[in-house]
Amino acid sequence: MRTPFSTYNSTSMILALESSCDDTACAIMDINGNLLSHSKKTQIEHFTLGGVVPEVAARAHLSAFDTLIEKSLLDANVTLNEISRIAATIGPGLIGGLLTANGMGRGISIATRKNFVGINHIEAHILSPLFSLTEGEKQDLLNKKKNIFPFLALLFSGGHCQCVLAEGISKYTTLGGTIDDSIGEAFDKVAKMLGLGWPGGPKIEQIAHFGNSEAFNLPRPLKGRDGCDFSFSGLKTAVRKLLEPYKNNAVPLAFAADLAASFQKAVLDVVVDRTNNAIKIAQSKAPLKLIAVGGGVACNTFIRDILKTISSEHKIRFLAAEKSLCPDNATMVAWTALLRNKWGEKQSPFQHIPRPRWPLKEMEIL
Repeated sequence: MRTPFSTYNSTSMILALESSCDDTACAIMDINGNLLSHSKKTQIEHFTLGGVVPEVAARAHLSAFDTLIEKSLLDANVTLNEISRIAATIGPGLIGGLLTANGMGRGISIATRKNFVGINHIEAHILSPLFSLTEGEKQDLLNKKKNIFPFLALLFSGGHCQCVLAEGISKYTTLGGTIDDSIGEAFDKVAKMLGLGWPGGPKIEQIAHFGNSEAFNLPRPLKGRDGCDFSFSGLKTAVRKLLEPYKNNAVPLAFAADLAASFQKAVLDVVVDRTNNAIKIAQSKAPLKLIAVGGGVACNTFIRDILKTISSEHKIRFLAAEKSLCPDNATMVAWTALLRNKWGEKQSPFQHIPRPRWPLKEMEIL
């Protein structure tokens, strides 16, 4: 008979797996929130393809997991028998990758007779900034003290763009999201148009340093409108039209730098407008304790700085996920599994089924 995880002693540990897109990762965390190890492999197979190919990604995950799990166990100096719970991202994401982590995690769970928990990828990104709290605050959180709730979570990544009011663990209200492209997708597509390669976010940020952000008057979709939804397709189209004269020819470096800087400035202006609206909407429900940002695009220094400034203007504490925790990783999966357990959140019998689409509002339905 399995022992409930909540009754394990202070040496209990979680082994977490992540493979929702193109990053394969494994982490081990103890029951006090101490990260014991983290191993990750970012797939380079997609670099020449201009984006993630799902079938290629799934095969690469499958070949990487054994080595990563073994390395994580060695780095943490623990054996598989000492692990008390297995966690894996089971949605949303690319179904091939989700099936890989789920199959690997459930296989280990059955073989070792340890509990398995499926984790929502969006929730993991939302909670990832909380791993940067002070040690005392982390322990308060693990002891179910709501000192940092409610907070406004901003999720900016290649697959997601959302403003979420977090009122507790698993208590989320989506205030706004993208109506077309995600912010990370816009960065990737513009970088591809400019011939900068993939992934596009770091490339755009790097070359924008050398450009004039006022060189091109690009649109700011939805700026000035009510709500906190996002739209980036019009901005992307405007960039494409400016590049039409070059067709298949190389874009001059100075032109590319100016266009990248102008694009990034347009995105920042949209982020400022939408975030201010999200703060107003959230504050109308309850005074915010925190503004937190996570997701791969949160690595962008300009975006982190502007959000810090906005938070300061509203006199609200700002917290950004550590840059290592912004892209997909297994640490946030382990952290989320631990928080959900500490807060006594139950998992339905159906929540082990991988789901390519799994909105936050459906977490308690299935």
